[in-house]
Amino acid sequence: MAKEGLKAREVKRQKLVAKFADKRAALKAAGDYAALDKLPKNASPVRLHNRCKLTGRPKGYMRQFGISRVTFREMALDGKIPGVKKASW
Repeated sequence: MAKEGLKAREVKRQKLVAKFADKRAALKAAGDYAALDKLPKNASPVRLHNRCKLTGRPKGYMRQFGISRVTFREMALDGKIPGVKKASW
């Protein structure tokens, strides 16, 4: 389980990216890199990192479900994810 501060930091970054998205696009289109440099560093979408919505785990993230592989496996075995079952052949 990730620290609450790490999860909160990531949420804060997402809000900053959304807030400055239009301004960043306009400055980039105009080629004004000096003004782009003055925007907050965390307003850059490159600094975002996918984390598990439940545990905050940064690695093994599955985009389709928004959770880590470990959490996915636990939930799938418990039958909490509709349409997903363990393969057997």
